[in-house]
Amino acid sequence: MISSDVIRGYNDTMILYLLLHESSYGYEISKKIRLLTEEKYTMKETTLYSAFKRMESNGLIESYPGNETNGKTRTYYRITDKGRSYYREKCKEWEITQEVMEKFIIKEDTDEYNQKLS
Repeated sequence: MISSDVIRGYNDTMILYLLLHESSYGYEISKKIRLLTEEKYTMKETTLYSAFKRMESNGLIESYPGNETNGKTRTYYRITDKGRSYYREKCKEWEITQEVMEKFIIKEDTDEYNQKLS
């Protein structure tokens, strides 16, 4: 399981990724995140809905009511053009972040690991 502190800055990126090709609602997005991360990361409901609220107020997503016939109407979310641009920026930022962090990561089963420990 990954610490939520490690990935917090990329919650929006994960949500926007899932909205790139189709609108969705909270529970479904949460479930897809869990599945795609092979249950190494679970986004808490409060985190998810705070992200929806923040991203909607920033114009990255829009919400609209679903048209379910049974039970409570779900709120669906869709990505905006501004959200697509933001997603592309975050992907570029991730590449740089990954490049920087690789300088500080030692893989245990490598010669580099053994040399740095000596």
